[in-house]
Amino acid sequence: MHRHSTGQIMQQSQLSSGDVIADRRADYAKMLDEGGEPDAAAELMEQALELTPGWAAGWYRLATYRERAGKVESAIEAFLKTLTLDPEDIFGASLKLALLDGSNTPDRPASRYVERLFDDYAARFETSLVERLDYSVPQKLAALVAATGRKYSLAVDLGCGTGLLGPEIRAYAGRLEGYDLSQKMLAKAGEKTIYDHLARADLSLAPEGSGVFADGADHRADLVTAADVLMYLGDLESTFAIVDRLASSGADFAFSVEDAGEGDGFHLAPSLRYAHTEAYVRSLCRRCGFEIVETVKTTIRMDGAKPVAGILFIARR
Repeated sequence: MHRHSTGQIMQQSQLSSGDVIADRRADYAKMLDEGGEPDAAAELMEQALELTPGWAAGWYRLATYRERAGKVESAIEAFLKTLTLDPEDIFGASLKLALLDGSNTPDRPASRYVERLFDDYAARFETSLVERLDYSVPQKLAALVAATGRKYSLAVDLGCGTGLLGPEIRAYAGRLEGYDLSQKMLAKAGEKTIYDHLARADLSLAPEGSGVFADGADHRADLVTAADVLMYLGDLESTFAIVDRLASSGADFAFSVEDAGEGDGFHLAPSLRYAHTEAYVRSLCRRCGFEIVETVKTTIRMDGAKPVAGILFIARR
């Protein structure tokens, strides 16, 4: 994710194999990989996995080393093994397989994968994103909200993360609620004392099971926001169903996507994030009774040295 690949972030929290010798070999393999020797790293990981063949995290690491060494077929085998040992797919092996072997792209990543990704990333999220990657979506989305000239009674920030958008829109909302899948992200958002209510929610589920409606009625929000969230979801049907239930008549929905260019759907990018086409977003808005007020095409962050193209939307019901 972002400047680091998703795989690199996941590796920082991968659990011990439970075997001291295997762990030592795995640590050394990591050093070799970081030193630019993925072939040698893969060889050492294979030795570690001979000692601990049921270590899902180890198989994921082996797969990434093989992939970096250009051994795609054997990387696919190791990702498949990871998935067998980890059916909840907390490492996102199904996403890697979709990119490597052209198998069906999952409509969305496993919730456990996204939750783990952001739990792991919470402590350094803002430093990485804002200072290193020139991330400016909260300011740009807030500018669209400010331009409406409206004062909202209740704003609901979906996928609020560490609360980067909250301070930018606080002045326009009487009450501000934030929802996120990651408890560690929510804890960081809580430290800002900006939100009136914070709670865990899963935007990939139907409204009833999402967690967004536990503390309030339907159609309660006159502003709904989702800053840099939808690229972790793929298929946006469930998210738009949640927004449909949340938004009152006349409500505004301000959000961003990574720009997939022409076409009418979405695709999985090598970053393991999803990009969406403007046509796909417009069709979902229409179905939920939202009219798009403004779109802004802009760079939303850097990924390595490359700018990531995105689209900001504000739509009104």
